[in-house]
Amino acid sequence: MAKREKCEKKREALLNATLQLINNQGFHDAPMSKIAKLAGVSVGTTYIYFENKQDLVNKLYLEMKANLSSYAFDGYSEKMSVKEGFALIWKNIVQYKMTFREQANFLAQCDNSPMIDKESRMEGLKHIEPLLKLWEKGQNQGIIKKVSLYILYAYSLQPISFLIKISERENFEMDEKMLEDMFETVWDAIKEK
Repeated sequence: MAKREKCEKKREALLNATLQLINNQGFHDAPMSKIAKLAGVSVGTTYIYFENKQDLVNKLYLEMKANLSSYAFDGYSEKMSVKEGFALIWKNIVQYKMTFREQANFLAQCDNSPMIDKESRMEGLKHIEPLLKLWEKGQNQGIIKKVSLYILYAYSLQPISFLIKISERENFEMDEKMLEDMFETVWDAIKEK
C-alpha cells in the first residue's frame, strides 16, 4: 500500500470516528483521545492531520456539506423553472438525509449549535449557493416570498430533519404520499400567494 493511501486512510478513519462520537455522545464528549482510539491511531497522529479538535470538526463539517451539495444538485439546471428546480433539489436533500442518516444527523447538529466556527459556516454556505440563487431568482420573479434566506432555509429544510427524526423514533416509514404532502406544504410556506 502506498504511503499516501495509508495517510488518507488514517485521515478518513479520524473523520469517521469523529462523526460517530459526535452523533452518539455529543461534541463535548468526543475528546481527541476517544477519537484517536476509535480511529485506531495514536493521539499524536491526529495532530498530523488536524491542528486541534475544532479544526477536525470544521473539516468534517465542510466535507459533509460538500457531499450533501453534490447529492442535492444532481440533475439540477438553472434553466429549470423555480418550482421544478426547487422540487428536484428538495427531494434530493430528502433522499440524502434518508440515505446518509449519520452525516445528516451531524449536519443537523451543526446547524443547531455553535460547534462550527464562523469561517467554516460561511464556507459551508457556498455549498448551497445554487439553492440560494434559485430562491433569489424566485424572489425577483415574484414566485418566492421576499423574506430572509434564513427564513426560507428554516421553512424548507428544517422540516425534513424533524420528520426523519420522528420517523426513526416512532418507527414509521415516510411513503411517497407523505413526501409529496411535505413538499407541497413547504412550497406553500415559501411561495408568494
